[in-house]
Amino acid sequence: MIGLILDDLSFEQDIRELLMAFYPGESFVHEEDVTETYRLLVRSQTGKDSFLLWIKDVENGRECSESTPVHDLDRFETKNRIKRMLYGMAKELTGKTLPWGTLTGIRPTKIAMTKLMEGYSKEAVTAYMKDTYLTSDAKVDLSIEIAERELKLLSGIDYARGYSLYVGIPFCPTTCLYCSFTSFPIAQWEKRMEEYLEALFKEMDYTAAKMEGRTLDTVYIGGGTPTSLSAGHLERLIQRLKETFDFHTVREFTVEAGRPDSITEDKLKVLKNHGVTRISINPQTMKQETLSIIGRRHTVDMVKEQYFLARSLGFDNINMDLIIGLPEEDMEDVKHTMEEIKALGPDSITVHSLAIKRAARLNMFRDKYGDLKITNTQEMIDLTAACAREMGQEPYYLYRQKNMAGNFENVGYSLPGKACIYNILIMEEKQTIIALGAGTTTKVVFPSENRLERVENVKDVEQYITRIDEMLERKEKMLAKLEM
Repeated sequence: MIGLILDDLSFEQDIRELLMAFYPGESFVHEEDVTETYRLLVRSQTGKDSFLLWIKDVENGRECSESTPVHDLDRFETKNRIKRMLYGMAKELTGKTLPWGTLTGIRPTKIAMTKLMEGYSKEAVTAYMKDTYLTSDAKVDLSIEIAERELKLLSGIDYARGYSLYVGIPFCPTTCLYCSFTSFPIAQWEKRMEEYLEALFKEMDYTAAKMEGRTLDTVYIGGGTPTSLSAGHLERLIQRLKETFDFHTVREFTVEAGRPDSITEDKLKVLKNHGVTRISINPQTMKQETLSIIGRRHTVDMVKEQYFLARSLGFDNINMDLIIGLPEEDMEDVKHTMEEIKALGPDSITVHSLAIKRAARLNMFRDKYGDLKITNTQEMIDLTAACAREMGQEPYYLYRQKNMAGNFENVGYSLPGKACIYNILIMEEKQTIIALGAGTTTKVVFPSENRLERVENVKDVEQYITRIDEMLERKEKMLAKLEM
């Protein structure tokens, strides 16, 4: 437990997130009367010209304090000075360094991309990220490499008049142990799927009319697990989607097949017949014991069978998602998984570092799952990167999440010409993405103003169905600004 006693709450979130990176899994309280239960006690004192931090490591009986001048600084620089100061103190107390330094946001490559677009040289970007955020050489180099590649991949995208489409299917065969995404058991909704689709079609019709005249660049059907739908419902969904929107300009059409236990030949034929250009078949790991622990019902052999089935049907852009840091896995398990993936030869892989969010069962039921060992190291991350490059794949997008094991990142790798443009657009927030379905978030970008606004749909499927008109009203207010 960390006691966080701040006299000024302006920078509470920044301080809290950096402390979470150094002390993963700790909870926070804002009271001083239970100091004997604290692992760490942090106080601040804000003066006219300076900001003082005092930290007491209760467990080890150590403490330190430091102040930084903040006179006449804007909020951005004040925040960064405070975080650099806190980083130095936490580093001294823990003996740890963080590969991303003081960066706690989920889009570090956005910094590198922005600076490159402003005309900075690679050397200047490197100096900026190291000086401002204390980022390690390896992570700076990775950020710049990806940012340069993203700029090339997005060079033909019209940010002002173009848009992308996300369609959410919030159903899964089961809920995985680590998952906090919006999803509902497909078994409970199969008989009512027509109701969900009708609400979704209504949102499609509204969006198509509203975005008429704009260029649709990419389409992504995600979830949940879209292939948890029956072949018939999947056919109806995609057919209606292509009837409603103009697909002539679509550069990429992705469907998350995801769970191998949800894939059938009939469903893959539906996707192929309707021009889906990219799919994912996600093993997460190739260790059968881990699959059982995390609640995946598929087997390692099933991953291979569905992969080869998709290849036989002509799919030439198949992604595979992997997770590093799964319970009870070590370096040898990661090496085994990468060898199995390399033998298959997918066109892209996305390597995730396990992030245990508050909603995940792994975090909610610590009494049941607390003894599971979770390990993630730089050596594991380096192994996946080396293997991807041996397969001829290059890193093309990157993002981070809160509560990540090892404070690392998620990286997408692909063969040349197989990168997912939608993934870059959603992470770099360069283009408006209209999201349809329960639990989705529309992001409207205003390029000339360098800002974006969000509008969310309700997460609950029942509420989405009954309140679909309200969802359209929310979009109406937002898209009216886009028209202006």
